[in-house]
Amino acid sequence: MRAIGIECLHSQAGEMGLAVESTDLPRDICGLYDDRHGLILLADWLNQRQRCCTLCHELIHARHHDPGCGSQYGIKCERRCRRETALALISPVDYGMAEEIYDGDAWMMAVELGVTIQVLEDYRQLLYDSGVCVQ
Repeated sequence: MRAIGIECLHSQAGEMGLAVESTDLPRDICGLYDDRHGLILLADWLNQRQRCCTLCHELIHARHHDPGCGSQYGIKCERRCRRETALALISPVDYGMAEEIYDGDAWMMAVELGVTIQVLEDYRQLLYDSGVCVQ
């Protein structure tokens, strides 16, 4: 149950003129977007779900030509990017079904939805912020 697959994300990157490469990144960095070079770097240690979520996240940074995270503007960009990533990767119908099947268990829901716990939590925060009740 994934709204967007990894193949689709790679196609989007190609259509945007971006190169996507796997490389050795520190454990606290899953991916990077370099606007100047049209490049997305993904950590080579990511599993399939992490890779999909990270590529989607970095593509959203690319769409907005976001600067680095080191400024006040960068913090706002990161917040927006996390919201958009959650909305791109989780459909409301699939979320509702997973919520019901797994009784709100975040790990099981994330696995079922093909996303990371972080993306699931970001989606839940969106629901909370919009006034939708979540467990």
